[in-house]
Amino acid sequence: MITLKDAFFVKSASNLEETTPDTLSEVAFIGRSNVGKSSIINALTKKKGLAKSSSTPGKTRLINFFEVALAKDDALFRCQFVDLPGFGYAKVSKSMKASWQKNLTEYIKKRLSIRLFVHLIDSRHPFLELDSEVNEYLHEIVRPDQQILIIFTKADKIGQSEMSVIKKNYPGALMVSNSSKRGIDKALEAIFIRLFGEEA
Repeated sequence: MITLKDAFFVKSASNLEETTPDTLSEVAFIGRSNVGKSSIINALTKKKGLAKSSSTPGKTRLINFFEVALAKDDALFRCQFVDLPGFGYAKVSKSMKASWQKNLTEYIKKRLSIRLFVHLIDSRHPFLELDSEVNEYLHEIVRPDQQILIIFTKADKIGQSEMSVIKKNYPGALMVSNSSKRGIDKALEAIFIRLFGEEA
């Protein structure tokens, strides 16, 4: 059983140079604007206002770092959850969007401490081209010491038949609902295992 001991905001960074020292293993949450990145971080850490979500899609422009302490069998494990800027939607100038994209891409490709990419997909829109492109991109750049976990958010908004279609097309993906907390404990356990291993 994985239990959460502590979670707190560390800092925000606009580029790779401003990020935290890469001493802790990191979980990078990536997904479209409005997919629920901040909400799932809050649900996983059991802290409602830890990651700030915006009512304006695409407003989160910084890379936000949160230190998380997890316990298993009296042993303590520390890592960082990283809330990345969402893609799509953002109503900003092309030059600003290009700047975000450059900084985000640089972080994703060059950050040595990323051990896990959590690709969040809205379960109401499971087959968008944008998500398909992100999935392909992650598989192209992923290192041998990194893994990818797909989590479908807002699972309470779809029916059983739609869920079956997702599970058939994405075997191994997890389904969560931030509002009902369904699948959150399972997601936290999956993240822990991918970071620290089954035998941790």
